[in-house]
Amino acid sequence: MDKRSLTERDICTKFILPAVKQAGWDTMLQVREEVFFTKGRITVRGKLVARGTAKKADFVLYYKPNIPIAIIEAKDNKHAVGDGLQQGLDYAETLAIPFVFSSNGDGFVFHDRTGLNSTKEQNLSLDQFPSPQELWWLYSVWKGLDSSAQALVLQDYYDDGSGKAPRYYQVNAINAAVEAIAKAQDRVLLVMATGTGKTYTAFQIIWRLWKAGRKKRILFLADRNVLIDQTMINDFRPFGGAMAKLSTKSKTIERSDGTEVDLRLALDRKRRIDSSFEIYLGLYQAITGPEERQKLFREFSPDFFDLIVIDECHRGSAAEDSAWREILEYFASASQIGLTATPKETEYVSNTAYFGDPVFTYSLKQGISDGFLAPYKVIKVHIDRDVEGYRPEKGQLDRDGEEVEDRIYNAKDFDRNLVLDDRTKLVASKVTEFLKESGDRYQKTIVFCVDEEHAARMRQALINDNKDLCDKNARYVMRITGSDTLGQAQIGNFIDPESRYPVIVTTSRLLSTGVDAQTCRLIVLDRPVGSMTEFKQIVGRGTRVHEDTQKFYFTLMDFRGATNHFADPDFDGDPVQIYEPGETDPITPPDTATTGFEDGEQDDYTTEPPTADGGDVTFPPGGGEPQRKVYIDGVGARVVAERVEYLDANGKLVTESLRDFTKAALLRHFASLDDFLRRWKSEGRKDAIVRELAAEGLPLDVIAKELGVDLDPFDLVCHIAFDRRPLTRQERADNVKKRDAFSRYEGKARAVLDVLLAKYADEGVLTLDDANVLRIPPANTLGTPVELVRAFGGKVAFEQAVHDMQNAIYDDAS
Repeated sequence: MDKRSLTERDICTKFILPAVKQAGWDTMLQVREEVFFTKGRITVRGKLVARGTAKKADFVLYYKPNIPIAIIEAKDNKHAVGDGLQQGLDYAETLAIPFVFSSNGDGFVFHDRTGLNSTKEQNLSLDQFPSPQELWWLYSVWKGLDSSAQALVLQDYYDDGSGKAPRYYQVNAINAAVEAIAKAQDRVLLVMATGTGKTYTAFQIIWRLWKAGRKKRILFLADRNVLIDQTMINDFRPFGGAMAKLSTKSKTIERSDGTEVDLRLALDRKRRIDSSFEIYLGLYQAITGPEERQKLFREFSPDFFDLIVIDECHRGSAAEDSAWREILEYFASASQIGLTATPKETEYVSNTAYFGDPVFTYSLKQGISDGFLAPYKVIKVHIDRDVEGYRPEKGQLDRDGEEVEDRIYNAKDFDRNLVLDDRTKLVASKVTEFLKESGDRYQKTIVFCVDEEHAARMRQALINDNKDLCDKNARYVMRITGSDTLGQAQIGNFIDPESRYPVIVTTSRLLSTGVDAQTCRLIVLDRPVGSMTEFKQIVGRGTRVHEDTQKFYFTLMDFRGATNHFADPDFDGDPVQIYEPGETDPITPPDTATTGFEDGEQDDYTTEPPTADGGDVTFPPGGGEPQRKVYIDGVGARVVAERVEYLDANGKLVTESLRDFTKAALLRHFASLDDFLRRWKSEGRKDAIVRELAAEGLPLDVIAKELGVDLDPFDLVCHIAFDRRPLTRQERADNVKKRDAFSRYEGKARAVLDVLLAKYADEGVLTLDDANVLRIPPANTLGTPVELVRAFGGKVAFEQAVHDMQNAIYDDAS
C-alpha cells in the first residue's frame, strides 16, 4: 500500500484510530470522529441568506461523555506530521481542550496547552500515544482537582436517550461551573447571550451536583412566571417529583407534545411551605417584597439550601438588584450561581463584585459567528421632528384647548410629555410598509413603546393600517403590557411557533427580557433605550434561529436612535446591516444605498435611563399619579436620511453592497486571477468549486440573481472579483463552434456534444460528464444512454470528450 496515495479519511481509519485504540481508548465511549461543533455563520446581504461551513474536528477524545480532553487533527501523508497542529490549536481553544495532536499517519506531534510538561511539543511514534489515565492525570493537576473534586467533575450528564447533546459552549459552561463548585468556589457567574440555552445549561449543572449528592436542596430563581413554568415542563422535567414551585396558584401547562401536566406546588393556600421537596423553583418577587410579611424566604432556615441558581441575575434597577441581594445574602452559606446575558456594571450595582469574574462567557458576537444565533439588519429611520426638534407656534393649543408651553421638544419628550399624533401614525405606516414589502405580513413583530399609553395608541394606528388582516382576526395586532390582562394572556400564543396570532404586539418593557420568542423576525424601537443591559436584552428577543420556519435573521427598526449602542465598546454583537431610508425611499433595505451622513458623524439623539412601566406581569404596581401628556393634532412628520452598513468578517460595520461583499469574499478565496484560472482548469468537475463557495456562504446562483445578471459561475467570479469583461454562455458556446472543437467526432458522438453544448448555453450545466444527462431531452431522442456512450468508445472516452469540451468553453481565459 502506498501511504502517500491514501486520502485523509483513510489515514484516520488505517493508522490514527488503531493507535488511539491500542493506547486504551474506548472507541465506542471515548472517541468521536468528524465532530461538527459549530453550525456555520449565517451570511445576510440584501435578500441573500446563506450558511457558511461548520467547523469540524477530525477526532475528539473524551475521558467521560461531555468531558473532552484531547483533539487530533489529521492530514493525508503528503503533509508533514505536524501540519494539522495550528488548526488543532485553534479548535482546542474554542472547545477548551488542553491536549492537541497532529498526525499524517506516520506518528504524532503532541502539544500540551497546560504547560505541565517540560516540553511544550514533542514527537511521538504511533505506539506512544498516551492513555486516557495519563491525560486525565495531567488534566486534573492542571485544573487543581483533588480526588474529591474529581469524583464530582466525573458525575455523568443527564441523557434522555434521544441523542440530544449539549452544544460545545454549553459543555464548556457546565464543566466550568461544576469544576468551580468542586473546588469550593461558592460564587459563580456564567455570561451567555440570549438564545444560547442558559436554562438547559443550568439544568445540567444542577443535575450533576444533585446526582453526585454534593448539593441536596436547590433553589432556582427567575423573574417571570412564564420562565418558571416553561422551565418546569421542559428542561427541568427529569427532576420529576423531587421538584415543586413556590406558589399558591395551581396551573395546568400543555407540553410541546400536547400532553398536559399540573405543576407541583410547595405552598398551600396559607403560604405554608412543604419542605419535603429537593428542587424548588420560584419568582424572586413571590418570595420577597418591601414589607416583612412578604419575605417568604425567611420561612426557610438560612442553611436550608445548598445551591441557589439565579436566572437573569443582571436585573433592571438598583431596587430590584437589592431584592435579589437580600435573598442571596440570607442564604449566604449556599453555593450561588448567577446566569445572565448582560452582566450589570454601574456606579451603584455590580454583579462581578458579588459573584466574581465570570468563569465562562459566550457572547452574542460569538454566537452569531458560530451560526447558533441569528444575525440581523438594522433599519434606522430618522423622523424630522426627532432630529430637528419641535417648537409650537405662538398660541398653539393642544387637544384640550390649552396653550402648549413654548419650548423646543425633542426625541426624549415625544410620547412621554408631548404626543404628536402624526408621528405615531408615521411609525405605524413604516412598520406596515416593511411587512408588506417583505412579502410576509405574518412575521412576528414586537413594537417597543415609551409606556403603556403609547403602546395603546400604537396598537390603534397599526390596526388602522392593517385593517384587512384585523378584519380576518382581531388578534392580528395586540397590546401586551403589565396592566393589560387580555394581552398578557396572549404571551404564550405569541411565542408559540405553531400559533399564527397575535402577529404584531405593542409593549413597553414586558417583552424586553426572558421571553423566548423563537420566531420573532421584526423588532421595532420607538422609545429611547438608555441602558446597554436593556438594549442587549431587547436585541436578544430576535436572535434565536428557527430553522423549521426558515428564520435565519431578523430586522431591527429603530426610530429613536437606540442603535447608537452599537458604537459602544461594551456591545458585543454588531448588526449585519444598518439602513436609514429617506423620505421617499422604500422601508425595505436595498442592496446598495446612498449615505445621508459623513463617515463618523453621530446621530444627535438624547436618551435617558429607562423608567418602569408601573405594572409588569410580575412586578407590583408603581405608585404616584401618571404624568400628564400634551396631545397635539395636525402637526406633520416625515422621514429623513439614509445609510446602509454591513458587518464585515472582522465584526466592523462597513458600507458594503452585495457586490462589494462578494468581491471581498472571493478575493479571500482566490489570491489572484491566475490562482482562480489555475484552480478552475485543474478541477475536472467545475461544480465542485461552486459547491465549495456555497459552503462558505457564497451561493453563486443566488448572488447572480440578486445582482440581476445571468452569468456562468466562471464569468461571475472573473467579473466581480477581477473586473474581467464577462461573456454570456451563448457567446462561449458560439466560440466553441467557431473553433470547430468537435471536428474529430462524427455521427451520434458529434450530435451528443452539440446537444450538450446547447444545454450549457441554455442552462449553464456544469456536470455534463454525468451520463445521466443523456436521459434528459433532447439527448434522450438520440438513443439510449448505453448507445450514446458506446458511440464515444466507452464511458472513459465519453467523460474525456466532455472534459475537452468544457476546457474549450473556457479556452479564452488567460
